[in-house]
Amino acid sequence: MSQEKDRFGDKLHDVEKAREDQWARDEDRRLLEKLRQRHADELHCPKCNAVLAPRMESGHAIFACPAGHGAWLDHEAVKHLGKG
Repeated sequence: MSQEKDRFGDKLHDVEKAREDQWARDEDRRLLEKLRQRHADELHCPKCNAVLAPRMESGHAIFACPAGHGAWLDHEAVKHLGKG
């Protein structure tokens, strides 16, 4: 009986983890879409002129140079990083 409870508890934990993972993926998509809408025009790297690509970094949506020359953050992300 105890072993049965352990398996049931493990299953519940797995379901909870899957729901959290799905929420995180949905939240990432929502944040990236919000950032895309806010900045509909393409942003370009000032060094190589490549189009900056949107991505998630440390829980923040940013635009980054694909060649690694830097990244663009909005005011909210900069404010949050300043607190850390």
